[in-house]
Amino acid sequence: MLNELVTFINDKVSGANASLIENEAGDKPILVDASKIKDVCYALRDSSEYQFNVLQVVSGVDYDSEIEVNYMLASFITNSDDVIIKVKLPKTNKDDVPKIDSVCDVWKSANFLEREVYDMNGVEFVGHPDHRRILCPEDWEGFPLRKDYEVQKAWHGFEVNPEHKMNIADHEFFAKARVEAAEPKKITGSWDGKISADLEAALNKKMEEAK
Repeated sequence: MLNELVTFINDKVSGANASLIENEAGDKPILVDASKIKDVCYALRDSSEYQFNVLQVVSGVDYDSEIEVNYMLASFITNSDDVIIKVKLPKTNKDDVPKIDSVCDVWKSANFLEREVYDMNGVEFVGHPDHRRILCPEDWEGFPLRKDYEVQKAWHGFEVNPEHKMNIADHEFFAKARVEAAEPKKITGSWDGKISADLEAALNKKMEEAK
């Protein structure tokens, strides 16, 4: 089917330059010209033969000099195999924000998916109705899934990545493991997140000793 899809895209969308890519994963994405992404998506959605009516995933991958954006499409009408449409966007430096047309007009599901790629990879989706970050705060510095990303030291007075960072669940897990390893018959607790009274007391004692 993929070879037929390549032919279909090139016949329907002038300048798409669709081609099949062989990669190690074996998923064989179809590479198209980034400037034609919306036209390609419309053609695949509106095709009576293929009817790709679902956009499942939009993902970004940073390759230093370029960012790949991948669109995984499916049809719940024809039940055909999923297909991945890929574009490549040049990137000159860590502050560069490549642009590509949004496909929110084609599939409503693109809304949150494109926002995540913008937030994590720094790709601007032109024409997006609500183009803002979705995971990080709006004033966050940089794009976390880029290879040249450097974590900022602080955000609004909070240390972002402290040297000995541990959350409450980490403290509970390791404290429980240490206590039960030392006194397995004396201390018991469930592993479903609930801590027994004995374990909680031992944990508090350990925390006090660590101060």
